[in-house]
Amino acid sequence: MPETYLEYTFTVKPVQPGTDILIAELGYAGFESFVETETGVLAYIQKGEWQENILDTVQILSSEGFTIEYTTQEIAQTNWNAEWEQNFKPIEVDGTCLVRAPFHEARDVPYEIIIEPKMSFGTGHHETTFMMLQHILENDWGNKTVLDMGCGTAVLAILAEKRGATKLDAIDIDTWCVENSQENVARNGCDHISVALGDATVLPSKPTYDTIIANINRNILLADMATYHRCLKPKGELYLSGFYKEDLPQLQECCNKLGLTFVDKKEQANWIAAKFVN
Repeated sequence: MPETYLEYTFTVKPVQPGTDILIAELGYAGFESFVETETGVLAYIQKGEWQENILDTVQILSSEGFTIEYTTQEIAQTNWNAEWEQNFKPIEVDGTCLVRAPFHEARDVPYEIIIEPKMSFGTGHHETTFMMLQHILENDWGNKTVLDMGCGTAVLAILAEKRGATKLDAIDIDTWCVENSQENVARNGCDHISVALGDATVLPSKPTYDTIIANINRNILLADMATYHRCLKPKGELYLSGFYKEDLPQLQECCNKLGLTFVDKKEQANWIAAKFVN
């Protein structure tokens, strides 16, 4: 039986940065997937995970700086693809990498990734994913062992393999993301990516990875940073995103205590994607 989802249609004024803040806070509250619209965002959560007070922790809803209205409806999982196709547009990163759906036309670029995300996060549209794709394009991945933590659609792992990585683990806590990542890995002809269900507790206890990618959120990054450090090889690289500019000092402090050195960062719409070296 397909899962039933609740779809929240949010109208946000002003749309930016309100929509970005709302998506982040809804993610903390347990919403799984989002589609940005011209007036706000569609947010999805499994009916079985919904609670009556689900929005109580979403602070922006009571902020005087924004006007946010919403409606809800039940939506079957099988309706998702039509909703996504209606809103999803191809994403081109710096003229080098194209992230598109199977129904979009191909373009002549060095790297092309075909993604069909179902209910998964990570099509390249969000600033954090876009910046992480930029990091992957700008750095060396030849013969690297890579962890993509919180892989979503596995778009980052797929590009890392296309850039030369030879052994990759893509991990997510959501069964939909794992299934979808497996489909996308096969769709893009990737042979070196292993997809698994789990959180930081499934990671190895010894240095295993040359590079770790983690595009999640601030709280999870802080909670799991010691685990990332434990399984990162000496001189290994750590790429973090999913947090705001004002969160960077706290993440830098956490990394510094573990011996991880801040190298540089990218910034879009107050979101950050930072690089650290072990």
